[in-house]
Amino acid sequence: MSPVEAQSRAPSGRSRPAVHPGAWWLWALSLGTAATRTTNPLLLALLISASAYVVATHRTNTPASHAYPAFARLALAVVLIRLVFAVALGSPIPGTHALLTLPEVPLPHWAQGIRLGGRVTAEALVFAAYDGLKLATLLICVGAANALAGPTRLLKSLPGALYETGVAVVVALTFAPHLIADVRRLRAARRLRGRPDRGLRGLLQVGLPVLEGALERSVALAAAMEARGYGRTAEVPAAVRRTTAALTLGGLLGVCAGTYGLLTAEGGTYGLPLLLAGVAAALAGLRLGGRRSLRTRYRPDPWDARAWLVAGSGAAVAALLSLASARDPEALHPGVVPLVAPTLPLWPAAAILLALLPAFVVPQAPKAPKEPS
Repeated sequence: MSPVEAQSRAPSGRSRPAVHPGAWWLWALSLGTAATRTTNPLLLALLISASAYVVATHRTNTPASHAYPAFARLALAVVLIRLVFAVALGSPIPGTHALLTLPEVPLPHWAQGIRLGGRVTAEALVFAAYDGLKLATLLICVGAANALAGPTRLLKSLPGALYETGVAVVVALTFAPHLIADVRRLRAARRLRGRPDRGLRGLLQVGLPVLEGALERSVALAAAMEARGYGRTAEVPAAVRRTTAALTLGGLLGVCAGTYGLLTAEGGTYGLPLLLAGVAAALAGLRLGGRRSLRTRYRPDPWDARAWLVAGSGAAVAALLSLASARDPEALHPGVVPLVAPTLPLWPAAAILLALLPAFVVPQAPKAPKEPS
C-alpha cells in the first residue's frame, strides 16, 4: 500500500460534530405533542411522513436505530387493537350507518355502560381509527427520537444531579432494542440451520435464548458499573445539600403551582411568574446537585446553531398546531357525527412541513465505502 493510499484510508477522526441528542429528542417529542393536538388523519399522516423522512436520511447505525420499524409495527398494532375494542366493547359515539350486528352478551346491572357485541356503526369505527392513529403517531415520534439519537448519547448530556436517574431510564429504553436485535439474530441463525422460526415452537426456541442473553447482559452491566465506581459521590458540605434539596423541591412546587395557575382563569396573573421562578429554582438546584457527581464527558456534543434549528423547528410545529387547535378546532378535529370526510387545512399542514428543516440543515452521515471486489 502506497503512502497516499494509507493516508486516504486513515481515519479522519470526527469529521463533523454530531447534533446534540437533546435537540433530536426535543424535536421528536415536540412532534408528538403536535400529534396530541389533532385527530385529523391527514395531518397525522403528514407528521408521520415528515418524521420518517428525517429518520431515513439521518439515522445512525446503532441498535436503537434498528428499532424504528418495531415502533412502526407497534403503532399499527395500537390502531388495530383500538378498532377491535370499538367492535367488541362498543363505543359511546352514536351512529346511524350500521355496518354489522354482533351477538350481544347480557351483562349484570353493575356493568352499566359496557356492552359485549351489538351493533357496529361506521361512526364508531372512524372515531376509534382517529383516536388510535393519534397514539400511533406519538409512538412513531418516540421511535424517531431513538433512531436519530440513542438514549446512551442523551445520557452524556444530562446534568450531574440526574445522572443516576438517567442511567436507569437509559437501561430501560435500550432493553427493547437489544431484545429486538437478539431476536433478529437468532431467527436468522435458525433459518440458516433449516429450523422453524415462526409459530409457537419457534417462539419458544427463540424466546429462551433471548431471555438468557438479557440476564447475562444485566449481570455484566452490573459488574461493569460496580468496577467503574458507579454511585460514588463527592463530599459536599451539609449546607450545600440542604440548599440543593430546598431549591429543587421549591422549584418543582413552583412549576406545579404555576402550571395550575396558567390552566385556570383566576390564576392567569400569577401563573407565569410563578412558573418561571419555579423553573429557575429547579435549575439552580440541579446545578448545585451536580457537584456530588464525579464524572467527566468524553467529546461532549456541542449545542450549536444546528441544534437550535432542530429543536426550534419541532417546537414551532407544536406551538402552531396548538394555536390552530384553539382557533379552528373543527379543522383539526373532524367530526364523525354526522360522518364527513376530513379536509386538509392549509396553514397547519404548512406548519408541519417545518419539521423537515433538520433534513436540510443537518448534514447526512457519510456512508461507509464499499470494499473493492
